[in-house]
Amino acid sequence: MANIKSAKKRILVSAKKAMRNKAAKSAVKTQIKKVDSAIAAADKDLAAQELNNLKSILNKTASKGILKKSTVARKISRMALAVEKIGK
Repeated sequence: MANIKSAKKRILVSAKKAMRNKAAKSAVKTQIKKVDSAIAAADKDLAAQELNNLKSILNKTASKGILKKSTVARKISRMALAVEKIGK
């Protein structure tokens, strides 16, 4: 354990940030699963709606620096392509 006051604070702050980042990444994974299940069910309307929610969550994580912009763009692109392929 740290002895210096500022080091003790850094431990607390970094733990809090790690929990926040973990929650955001978990939300992204959950939303991806929702889109995937809608795609598997061949429900294009539901998949499009869930994709919109996914885009919102991903863009928020990118703006906060939790995920890189290129990672977000790749995930959105792949999911959008999968949704477009429904019913073809």
